[in-house]
Amino acid sequence: MTEKMVSVDYLATMVNGQVEGDGGVLIQGFAPLDSAGPGEISFLVKPKDEGLLAASDGAAFIVPSGVKGHGDKPLICVKDPYLAVAIIHSHLTEVPFNNSGVHSKAHVGDGCSLGKEISIGPMAVLGDRVTVGERVTIESGVVVGDDVFVGDDSTIRANVTIGHRCTIGKRVIIHSGTVVGSDGYGYSVNELGEHLKRPQVGIVQIDDDVEIGANCAIDRAAYGTTWIKSGTKIDNLVQVAHNVIIGENSLIVAQAGLAGSTTLGRNVVLGGQSATAGHIVLGDRVMVAARGGVHKDHPKGTVLGGAPAIPIRQWAKACAVFAKLPELQKSVRKNSKAISLLESTVGEESSKRKSN
Repeated sequence: MTEKMVSVDYLATMVNGQVEGDGGVLIQGFAPLDSAGPGEISFLVKPKDEGLLAASDGAAFIVPSGVKGHGDKPLICVKDPYLAVAIIHSHLTEVPFNNSGVHSKAHVGDGCSLGKEISIGPMAVLGDRVTVGERVTIESGVVVGDDVFVGDDSTIRANVTIGHRCTIGKRVIIHSGTVVGSDGYGYSVNELGEHLKRPQVGIVQIDDDVEIGANCAIDRAAYGTTWIKSGTKIDNLVQVAHNVIIGENSLIVAQAGLAGSTTLGRNVVLGGQSATAGHIVLGDRVMVAARGGVHKDHPKGTVLGGAPAIPIRQWAKACAVFAKLPELQKSVRKNSKAISLLESTVGEESSKRKSN
């Protein structure tokens, strides 16, 4: 619950919503239908569930267009309740930037350029020649290498590591435990079978409005750039190998892994635990179902599933057949016996005809 008090009318203007009922009702928080109370707004996704509104103690509701008023509680009618909730809830929970400055137990290297409004927590370490923009939060235990750039309004959560020379754009959020700019996995094998490390001398570039979850690994390029483009959202426990390029507004879900030099177009979606082979290209809006394994290039708009990944409808049919394999096996055995018996009978009759 926040102390911010805003009217239903004001919230409706933020989401291009149509108000039914008293738009002057004041709202100061958001909660689910079953726990919303006075002063809190909640939401409904499906019109068929509108009966749930009567049982809620919420002060107002965000609903799909077409849902009618219930009692004296105002409604904000919108095309997409999920989107409206994201906008309104973010507004209600928004807090002013805390300009706490540099903590006395933080270390700032030589030649750094820091914004006038920043928050750098205890035990954070900034290397030499680091540039930090305005309203940047760097929490406790963060390690930032030499010559790193962090853009305005970005937040680096506790215990993140950002390697030397990497670039972080504006309004980026990097959650705890993530490592940006670790060495890529590159080795050459000599005649004795020994693995010799190849230098990893590139960088990681993270563009504006990217969010990276907890405990991810974003490898620096062997040379050039590992590039995560603007608006991309990466879940927890994701591996992004060296020289990967992820296009704008893509979604990479938990435990997915991208092998080196994979290139993703715009608005690509990789489901949980999916993976790509190296040096492949997935076009714009390609979608890969959870645990999909992609081994070759695919054009824009392709929807894939399975390992190796195939078109989703074909994969769904294959899954349906797979579930019936025990039953099919019994049928095959039964039919095989019947065919063997039939062949034996036909053979015997043929032999009799020849002997006659």
